[in-house]
Amino acid sequence: MSTVYEPSAAPAATARAFLEVRDLRIHFPTDDGLVRSVDGLDFTLERGQTLGIVGESGSGKSVTSLGILGLHHRKNSRMSGEIWLDGRELVGADPDDVRRLRGRAMAMIFQDPLSSMHPFYTIGAQIIEAYRIHNAVSKRVARKHAIDMLGRVGIPTPDKRVDDYPHQFSGGMRQRAMIAMALSCDPELLIADEPTTALDVTVQAQILDLLRDLQQEFNSAIIMITHDLGVVAELSDRIMVMYGGRSIEQGTVEELFHSPQHPYTWGLLGSMPRLDRDRTDRLMPVKGSPPSLINLPSGCAFHPRCPHAQGPGSPCTTVRPELVATAAHSGHRVACHLSPEQRLDIWENQIRPNL
Repeated sequence: MSTVYEPSAAPAATARAFLEVRDLRIHFPTDDGLVRSVDGLDFTLERGQTLGIVGESGSGKSVTSLGILGLHHRKNSRMSGEIWLDGRELVGADPDDVRRLRGRAMAMIFQDPLSSMHPFYTIGAQIIEAYRIHNAVSKRVARKHAIDMLGRVGIPTPDKRVDDYPHQFSGGMRQRAMIAMALSCDPELLIADEPTTALDVTVQAQILDLLRDLQQEFNSAIIMITHDLGVVAELSDRIMVMYGGRSIEQGTVEELFHSPQHPYTWGLLGSMPRLDRDRTDRLMPVKGSPPSLINLPSGCAFHPRCPHAQGPGSPCTTVRPELVATAAHSGHRVACHLSPEQRLDIWENQIRPNL
């Protein structure tokens, strides 16, 4: 019989948050230097809520999710900070204890289900294995459960498709099968890493509707990682914008779309196509390239690309801004050296009229 994991209790002040990440740092030593993929990240998530994480490739989104699941090899990475999941601290926990939590307490929908599933085993066999690891049931009971889960995620004739291999499923069906596998043990936390990438828009809508329905059924907390702001607006309750391994803005969907505070968030919104109004000008991409995580710029990591950054010697170039609450809403936080008055003036007079 496996040892029951009895972690130390979380501090009373954080007992209300189902998931709380504090000062999370995930670094990778390389021959070229230390890669600071995640460099001081803080956020919380409640049961039944969805947090959307957005940002360019290399901003630390997927590294964060793998860190929560304990999937970074400890010999090849340096991980510090705290991750509290329903009163259990995961960063300092024994790897075997964290492994026992994967599947039942937390699960992940990976970006590419074809490469994430084993090509030599049927879809059903892989769901059955995941289910039996955490439940003492026979293969017959587990098979029936796998068929039920495939049917629940909308796969037709699940009693027959359960014996198909991953390559026999279409992209949308593979994604549904991945969701069925992730939800087979009713996880309390579900992390979806680009779950609609490379799917056509009708299948995307079906997948998002499926996640919403399953969340209502299981009351799961969901972390949605994506580049697509439309997906975030559709499914999320709160949004966290990441840049250079840190969170630079957090708030509700309403706050991030109607009163964003950070110049990088303005850039993301400006590069998003709109169908609800006529547009004659070209979309305006964020100029420049994401920073090297080995050699981040001093001060605000976004300042080399920021059209509103102050000159050399200013706090923008010398002091890394902290994530602080905006004047209007304590839940809306931003890491920017511009004053609230400056940000409001730029947003109202320069950015918003051109979106």
